[in-house]
Amino acid sequence: MSAPDRLRVEVFHHLFAAAAEEMGESLMRSAFSPNIKERRDFSCALFDGDGRMIAQAAHLPVHLGAAPLSVRAVIEAGVPGPGDAVLLNDPFAGGTHLPDLTLVSPVYLPGEDRPRFYCANRAHHADVGGAHPGSMAPARDVHGEGLRIPPVRIVRGGEVDRELLALLLANMRVGRERRGDLLAQWAANRVGASRLLALAADHGGAELTRRAAQLLDWTDELTGALLAGLPDGEWGFEDELEGAGAKPAMIRLRLEKRGDRLVADFRGTDAQRDGAVNTTRAVAVSAVFYCLRLMLPPGTPTNEGILRRVDVVTEAGSLVDARYPAPVAAGNVETSQRLVDVVLGALAQVLPDRIPAASAGTMSNLSFGAADGRFAYYETIAGGAGGGPAGAGAHALQTHMTNTRNTPIEALENELPLRVVSTTVRRGSGGAGAAPGGDGVRRRLRFLEDVRLSWIAERQRRGPWGLAGGEPGAPGSARVREAGSRGDRRLRAPFSIDLTAGGELELETPGGGGFGALRRAADADR
Repeated sequence: MSAPDRLRVEVFHHLFAAAAEEMGESLMRSAFSPNIKERRDFSCALFDGDGRMIAQAAHLPVHLGAAPLSVRAVIEAGVPGPGDAVLLNDPFAGGTHLPDLTLVSPVYLPGEDRPRFYCANRAHHADVGGAHPGSMAPARDVHGEGLRIPPVRIVRGGEVDRELLALLLANMRVGRERRGDLLAQWAANRVGASRLLALAADHGGAELTRRAAQLLDWTDELTGALLAGLPDGEWGFEDELEGAGAKPAMIRLRLEKRGDRLVADFRGTDAQRDGAVNTTRAVAVSAVFYCLRLMLPPGTPTNEGILRRVDVVTEAGSLVDARYPAPVAAGNVETSQRLVDVVLGALAQVLPDRIPAASAGTMSNLSFGAADGRFAYYETIAGGAGGGPAGAGAHALQTHMTNTRNTPIEALENELPLRVVSTTVRRGSGGAGAAPGGDGVRRRLRFLEDVRLSWIAERQRRGPWGLAGGEPGAPGSARVREAGSRGDRRLRAPFSIDLTAGGELELETPGGGGFGALRRAADADR
């Protein structure tokens, strides 16, 4: 690609990305639930007519890396017509886990009979039915986790299918909130479509298509340059998931680089379990996509060109390529984080000057609600980032596969019957090292009404690993105090429990691992 052409492609890179960002602003501003409008637990992206992701907003990696499979599932189910919008969440047909509702809308240019582009967004809803409020409690199969939705047209020719919408809402808690969030997702896709139509009017549809394809080629070239800088070889790494039952489940990776190709082989991973730590192949692909994107130069277009030279190999029926009817609620939030730890652990053997120690390694998922369905809430709680060659890890933030914010205390107490007793940085929880790990969070809540709550978290027994001589971060914990009791009782994640009004919950999230051995006083005097 010539230098002047490259500049033009860069312009379209930002035009496409800006459209995706504007979709996100629309969704955030018009959503009803705190999980979407405050925590911003959603993602938006643009795709070409073949379902290849061409641009994304700076939202959640676990959503965006897996989104192309959702768009392809929609296309395979039957190309939607003008004005249609297709909803899905089925983990075994393009989804990740049930609370993530994905809406896909085709973009037809005037006079054309095939979509030239697709707009898609994925939002985590605070409840999609199932046995427990929040739809994130431990379950034995996917049906216990909530309502499973294959690709269905919820909007036809610009009109909402009200009967289908009523059916969906009848199987979810807090239907008014779910309805508002779904309509906000539709509005976001319409914003994206209008921006693409405006770009086509200015530049022509053929120009947009050509520049989108060149963006994919450009990212592929940058990925090729990254791989060219690696020696041929094989590197392995493994790590465990504690929440898989009495015995931890192992994720194993063999990373092999040969010539201009990279193979990420997860076939040594344990078989799927009865617990909800299973995940779909889409999430395994998403983790590899994210880790490679971390290694690319700043400003690299984020699109499917990253994976052209990469083969992700999984075994059906394993923890990272689960078969129906495996429960998968925790796979999207917890196993995705461990997949990143494993990929980075392997890369650290060949890129030791670029890879940090493990971060918190968990999204620390809290969900609760009323038994009668009057309210339901879900949030993830921040932890510590791993220290690395660039310096100490940051305190109290979400890392890697999630990119959400916290819900402000004022919003939380205004929306729900609880009081936030305290929210503090958990000082000293980061691993020691030349570059110490960041600290986690300590949060205590008091519930003003009876609630049924669930806690799904990892790194509760062993803290995140350190690197290059650094110490591990402190593991997380959860404690409850029944109403009228004087002491806390510790519980192991994952769990679900009923608390009466006045009960309290205290959560501690892990600190990040430390990087590099500390210089001892004796060494410093030499």
